[in-house]
Amino acid sequence: MLAKLTSKNQLTLPKSVVMSVGHAEYYDIATESGRIILTPVRIQQADAARAKLEALGINEQDVNDAINWARQKPV
Repeated sequence: MLAKLTSKNQLTLPKSVVMSVGHAEYYDIATESGRIILTPVRIQQADAARAKLEALGINEQDVNDAINWARQKPV
């Protein structure tokens, strides 16, 4: 199969190729021995949330404390 590189450096993947690996919105791109290797990446929203919490320095105890605070009855 052939795919043509456009003037904007874009490729359209053949439908049969995409169907054989399953739909993915993102692909990891690597080069090896003059070849371009695309690997489908399925980003999980939960993974993104965990990464954001880690980046903010929020740990499991912080989350538990916030849940307990939110569940308190108003005085």
